[in-house]
Amino acid sequence: MIGALAITALAAAAPVSAIEIAGEAELFAPGIASTDHSEIRLTISPDGNTALWFSRDRPGGAGGYDIWMTRRTTAGWGPAAPVSFNSPGRDFDPAFSADGRFVFFCSDRPGGIGKDDLYRVAVTGAGFGTPENLGPAVNSAGAEYAPMLSPDGSQLLFSSDRPGGAGGHDLYTAKAEAGRFAAAAPLAGAINSAADEFDGTFLSDGRTVVFARAPSMKADRIDLHVAAERNGRYDKGMILPLAVNDPVGDSYGPMLDWSASGRLTFSAQRGASGSMDLYRAAYRLTASDGLEDDDAR
Repeated sequence: MIGALAITALAAAAPVSAIEIAGEAELFAPGIASTDHSEIRLTISPDGNTALWFSRDRPGGAGGYDIWMTRRTTAGWGPAAPVSFNSPGRDFDPAFSADGRFVFFCSDRPGGIGKDDLYRVAVTGAGFGTPENLGPAVNSAGAEYAPMLSPDGSQLLFSSDRPGGAGGHDLYTAKAEAGRFAAAAPLAGAINSAADEFDGTFLSDGRTVVFARAPSMKADRIDLHVAAERNGRYDKGMILPLAVNDPVGDSYGPMLDWSASGRLTFSAQRGASGSMDLYRAAYRLTASDGLEDDDAR
């Protein structure tokens, strides 16, 4: 593993955002959340007491893809269980909002607009409410993945393969207006390309984006990248170091840890098992004037 390594995200006369990944990534809740099944996109509630993720092959849920939950106890993380709002279809990519009031997620359940739509469900004292489709301003006839509401609640970040993008999947945002969302638009700048860009998360500044990229998410290795914003536009992004990425396996599903704003969660395929596990890594926002090679590790 590489220790603290600065990744500069944009060349400019003034300092711009970059991040350092400090030390090695920590495997999250081994045997409870991280198992020999594929576990992806860990999200932790603001109070640090509830963790959600999804699995595409863990038995015991309502469908093939299901969202799972564990709650913190005095002895550590408790047993994992499927959430109440799973359906017989695909339910995946959960993300708490910064205030802990909602969980955003993806599903292909009946009644949607496209292949996989974005939903939110209220967090209640008894558990969870009734899932709500985010509507046609956000969803399309294509597939929408990995919703993430910014720390200030002003914009929704997600990816879509709808027509009009730069490549396969591209990163989009939709502004939040009076509890609803305005029409989505691709992130401005060079961040979207002919490759697949997906699984994005804002970091604690609400501007810097960590995201997954691959020439083809179905055929090529997937790595995590970071991109900085300046004057409303994003640079194309730079690959993160081996403290996060793996030289052989996939890394994706990043999410800001709401219980510790200086921590990033992600999923990675490491070791001989071939399954995806859940990890947490500390990061620090920095500033730099230089621009490093986009392909550097």
